[in-house]
Amino acid sequence: MQVQHFSSAGVDIAFRDEGEGPPVLLVHGFASSARINWVNPGWFVALNDAGLRAVALDNRGHGESEKLFDTADYALPRMAEDAVRLLDHLGIETADIIGYSMGGRIAVTLAVEYPARVRRIVLGGVGESLVAGMRNGEAIARAMEAADPADIEDEAALGFRRFADRNGSDRRALAACARALVTPVAPERIAGIGQEVLVVNGSEDRIAGSAAMLTALLRRSKLLEIPRRDHMTTVGDKAFKAAALEFLAGPV
Repeated sequence: MQVQHFSSAGVDIAFRDEGEGPPVLLVHGFASSARINWVNPGWFVALNDAGLRAVALDNRGHGESEKLFDTADYALPRMAEDAVRLLDHLGIETADIIGYSMGGRIAVTLAVEYPARVRRIVLGGVGESLVAGMRNGEAIARAMEAADPADIEDEAALGFRRFADRNGSDRRALAACARALVTPVAPERIAGIGQEVLVVNGSEDRIAGSAAMLTALLRRSKLLEIPRRDHMTTVGDKAFKAAALEFLAGPV
């Protein structure tokens, strides 16, 4: 699958674009990439087989996109702007959005800041943490900066460090990004989202927090909880794909 690049106000952003039909923009999670979140688990194949166009970017600081080292560069509005500029670059006026974890935060920001560009939203791996902010963001940042992973005491932060190391990520860029994710999204902004939203979480996801709290804030939402899945394993689950495809096949 060909990786393409474009300039988002001077920041080099990598993306993939496959298939024909109504467009679906896929936004990956922290320390991941389009390849890890969407290509390898079969999302592109599933969406294309359903007659949908799949578009996925590597968020700034991740994958094959440009690495930046200032926390301000990872503010959610800036990351959402990258996604909007990608839609502009491809001539897409409006798209369904699937966002996982950090990508869910970006998807919510898109819906709030650019509602005319967002048709429907699928949020995975997000919950109460969206409103509260990523409480262990500083611990994750320090884990990325640690010289020796053996010195990392926070279990969740260690998990992200191991994930980053396996993927050959730029840990300095990820540290800057993690510090930006501690900023919460105001509940009233979430409550103002008018699009239909499907929220999908694993029953063992301790990072996302309560998905029920999030769906209670959203005006038009439904929740699917996948048994025996945690934050790292939900994204590739076949039940997640099936629910998302059914949701996207429905009327707008």
